[in-house]
Amino acid sequence: MWWYRGLRALVVQELARAMRGRGGSVLDAGCGTGGMLARLGPSALGLEYDSVAAALACRKAGRPVACGSVNEMPLGDRTLAGYVSLDVLCHDGVDPERAAKEAQRCLEPGAIALFNLPAYGWLLSAHDRRVHNVRRFTRGQALELLAGRGFKVLKASYWNTLLFPLMLLHRVTERDDAESDVRDFPRWLDALFSAALALERAVIGCGLSLPFGGSILIVARRDG
Repeated sequence: MWWYRGLRALVVQELARAMRGRGGSVLDAGCGTGGMLARLGPSALGLEYDSVAAALACRKAGRPVACGSVNEMPLGDRTLAGYVSLDVLCHDGVDPERAAKEAQRCLEPGAIALFNLPAYGWLLSAHDRRVHNVRRFTRGQALELLAGRGFKVLKASYWNTLLFPLMLLHRVTERDDAESDVRDFPRWLDALFSAALALERAVIGCGLSLPFGGSILIVARRDG
């Protein structure tokens, strides 16, 4: 799906920029079935709460995957050079404050954390309920969460901006029992939406921050 491809390309781009010249293990915290984990390179490892998904991720990505919670990770202190969290802090089984504190604990000083978060609490939808999301964030809320737990934010940008009016219209008109947003799209529409995200990715890559959008990307460095 265009959204997942766009997210993964954005994460790879921004993580590579932030970690340039820094080696070490990178954790995909909440890796699901391993789609992103496979893109993070040979030093990546995964963490997934669901044991079935963890096994699938391990087979798909060919990387080690531990079964556990981001609220209490089975990792030692200061063992990671990078931490990736994609639409995890919004989940009903996650305590955002505890998860951020655990990320800080497991990262080396100066290591990089990258978070993707769904934007705007008032956009909670039928899709969110289907995937067990119970919260969405503003950029200010995300910055406050991380700044208070040992991180220095390097970049904070909304994205999925060009398509945001369509997303807003869809949310306003959808029924409470609407299907998930994750589905097959016609090839021409998938290509059009992918092109919109590619343009935004280029803008963000130039160091600019987009003022609104359906998601928020945060790149932060562990202080201390």
